[in-house]
Amino acid sequence: MKKHLIFIGNKFTHNVPLQEYILRNAQRQLGFIDKISFFKDDDTAWFLYLQEELNAAQKLLIVTSKQNFSTVGKVLCTATNDSQILRDGMLIPQKASLYEPRSYLLENSKNFVNVLQMDEGEKIPEILFVHEEIKGVIHIFEEDKETIINILTPIAQMYEVHFDITQIVEGWQRVDVYSKKYGDITKFIEASKKLLPKKLIASSNIIEYIISRLSHVSKKVTFAESCTGGLLAYYFTKNNGASNILEGSLVTYSNGLKENWLAVDHNVLEQNGAVSAEVVAEMSDGALNVSGADYALSISGIAGDSGGTDEKPVGTVYIGARSQTQHVQRHYHFNGDRNYVQHQSALMAIKMLLLLDRETFF
Repeated sequence: MKKHLIFIGNKFTHNVPLQEYILRNAQRQLGFIDKISFFKDDDTAWFLYLQEELNAAQKLLIVTSKQNFSTVGKVLCTATNDSQILRDGMLIPQKASLYEPRSYLLENSKNFVNVLQMDEGEKIPEILFVHEEIKGVIHIFEEDKETIINILTPIAQMYEVHFDITQIVEGWQRVDVYSKKYGDITKFIEASKKLLPKKLIASSNIIEYIISRLSHVSKKVTFAESCTGGLLAYYFTKNNGASNILEGSLVTYSNGLKENWLAVDHNVLEQNGAVSAEVVAEMSDGALNVSGADYALSISGIAGDSGGTDEKPVGTVYIGARSQTQHVQRHYHFNGDRNYVQHQSALMAIKMLLLLDRETFF
């Protein structure tokens, strides 16, 4: 059944952190959201739109402010021949099958409707949809999509699961696995891992997995970032437990800080430029030395939208990954705008960390 998220209220359009907070929780509970719609406070078009959407077989998650909460209930009652009733201080449709503070669920022959009241600074109310399917997530590295399909399809047929594949960055595929029974997903993952040793990680959140693995072996990581401006550190620090494994991140945007903070050799910078394999090698070495961590990742590139040359066009990025015993650096060219290049760079660095120490992470 498709899932449709509808925001009603100006705050959900203009307050992006609030919008993203709600979307994160909706995706965590429901998985992929098929459609997202926005309506402002003074846009009455949502009255008719909502009535039309009630004719489709889907799950509707409606998020609205306190100001519009009872109005949404009236529209739903009109469409379903119902009336509102006061329950626990909320005016909600009488036919609501479940309700919690600031949340209620309506069920009819075609769809399920969950209405949430949400305002700034509040914790999101409980989402009341019942799970129809159970989901697992695996990450597969250094295999292309077609090869993964050929490997996983016979196993999926054996255990009656189905899966979708999404490429995160080149050489990193996320596989979402669906079934109606936990046991079948577990058996599918176990069988898949036997065919893909040292290439498969079973985890819905790869950063939480890294934090768990490094915490288990009492190891730490540090970063030296230039074009990503701290984004790599944010990928880690937005997850619980990051302080257990992250020493810190040095955002050395200028050449001066690369020299003074990371001890990058001035002549190396002059001869090769800040965006080069030689510089990211010294950046990761410097980060490792200054922090005493077990692993260091370094990134330097031209995120754009300007600053490129014929030799080093926009999207040119060098990434270094270093442990106490080995070092690798890679040259990439990412397409997209400035922000997309930055995200691709950070994700590729995470992939390089995983592949740097297969014994620990796989």
